[in-house]
Amino acid sequence: MFPFRIGFGYDVHQLIEGRPLIIGGVKIDHYKGALGHSDADVLLHAVCDALLGATGLRDIGYYFPDTSDEYKGIESRLLLVKTIAMVSEQGWKIGNIDCTIALQKPKISVHIEEMRRNIAAVAGLDSGMVSIKATTTENLGFTGREEGIQAWAVALIYQ
Repeated sequence: MFPFRIGFGYDVHQLIEGRPLIIGGVKIDHYKGALGHSDADVLLHAVCDALLGATGLRDIGYYFPDTSDEYKGIESRLLLVKTIAMVSEQGWKIGNIDCTIALQKPKISVHIEEMRRNIAAVAGLDSGMVSIKATTTENLGFTGREEGIQAWAVALIYQ
């Protein structure tokens, strides 16, 4: 077995009016928010999947199904806490996490440092070990039409 592994995560959520927009544990003022069973934090969901994948476990939907009342409306930060516990139970530690968020509007660059601190705090990392980038899709596709939000994450774990 290698003393390190890399995992990849991706998540997407539809944006609708009347829902809060929560990204990386930060509530962002916007007229649209992500639709989902939990708080629909696309960034934290991608991070969970990256960590689960690196560990060789199944995806976030397997462990936290959207058919379960237990997870209805849950803060995704709590899903990340549970995911990190699963990673630790397998004997792994987190090295770093690298993420990208695609969202046409609103601009979120002013919130990135808080998102980094949120993820780092839960993961037990220095915030310098969490990278978050934001981009638009130049008005192309469902993200460009402001119909949805996407996030990608890569995580390195080690023993």
